[in-house]
Amino acid sequence: MSPTRRTVLATATAALALPATTAAATPGRSRLRTGFERLADSGYALLENQRVGIVTNPTGVTRDVRHIVDVMHADDRVDLTAVFGPEHGFRGTAQAGGSEGRYDDPATGLPVYDTYQKSGQPLADVFTASGVDTVVFDIQDVGARFYTYIWTLYDCMAAARLAGKRFVVLDRPNPVTGRRAQGPVLHREFATFVGREPISQAHGMTVAELARLFNSEFLTAPVPLETVRMSGWRRSDFYDVSGLPWVPPSPNMPTPETALVYSGTCLFEGTNLSEGRGTTRPFELLGAEGVDGRWAAAAGELDLPGVHFREAYFAPTFSKFQGKTVGGVQLHVHDRAAYDPVRTGIALLVTARRSWSGFAWRSDNWIDRLTGSTLVRTMIDAGAGPDEVVAGWQQELAVFRRTREKYLLYR
Repeated sequence: MSPTRRTVLATATAALALPATTAAATPGRSRLRTGFERLADSGYALLENQRVGIVTNPTGVTRDVRHIVDVMHADDRVDLTAVFGPEHGFRGTAQAGGSEGRYDDPATGLPVYDTYQKSGQPLADVFTASGVDTVVFDIQDVGARFYTYIWTLYDCMAAARLAGKRFVVLDRPNPVTGRRAQGPVLHREFATFVGREPISQAHGMTVAELARLFNSEFLTAPVPLETVRMSGWRRSDFYDVSGLPWVPPSPNMPTPETALVYSGTCLFEGTNLSEGRGTTRPFELLGAEGVDGRWAAAAGELDLPGVHFREAYFAPTFSKFQGKTVGGVQLHVHDRAAYDPVRTGIALLVTARRSWSGFAWRSDNWIDRLTGSTLVRTMIDAGAGPDEVVAGWQQELAVFRRTREKYLLYR
């Protein structure tokens, strides 16, 4: 980091410095202040004399569930002139793999630009056309490498640099804690929008921490970056102690409990089994036609920490097996502190393949994109057990953990 950037960041941090509480957290107790709350408390000091555009979605809300775009638009202290919508859109009207396109927001009259599936110079051109000076990012993440909003952050940072814009990240909690990084690390030859750079499958970071890591480790040249950290958040905190409302970041992420299992069970997107889309418990329900109770029994015999498995039957209303009754398992996490979502996801893949003769990977080997290499697929195909597969990525994970430590903002 250059001396100039250190000075800018130090000045911004000092201007927004608030004492961090160390009091014990209890559910419903609002000791946490988000990056947006601290920015607003400062009178939007970082945005003074700037034309501002914001990358956000329905999760960009205050604790009384007002959208921050509506709040900022009504406040004369900030000149909000544009909104940038990611996958699912700014107001959240689109399903997975969709966006809202370019339109004027009926509530505020602000122009809304579509960032989905845009990167590099085309996205930089969007920022240039919007006429903003500063791009702000405020989206709730869920802690998994393949959840695309962190790569929207990455792409927007790179594009803002190309367009000569400042970039400000407003931090929010990692809902599944920031205790540790888990899972395989992406190999760059498998980079897609579900993983641009070599981070672990469950990264254990907040979006502001990721922005710092991206800027220093991965971008070809850094963007002028400022982060507004939270106060009152600790790495061991789950979402329910934050006092914040949960707004689904995407249609298939209805609860914080979904986020808890997602970094492991999303791997079933790479198979011919349903990952529970089209049910009220996506990523907690898994199954396919022809699966019976042997799978749940096999998974239960592994005695994985923090989770029980129930034989389950369900009929998805959309996505895989739409309208058909399928058999499978439901995960019941009973000790979330002990639960390891990635190891659990691997164990479920292993037992599914062993207990159901119809098991198959998706023909496009999407599992390799999700896990970040061929390691998981090839080891499971070779008959490896869960512990052997998990052991296969430990060396790369250790390297990422050391890199990650340099960019953590919270204890």
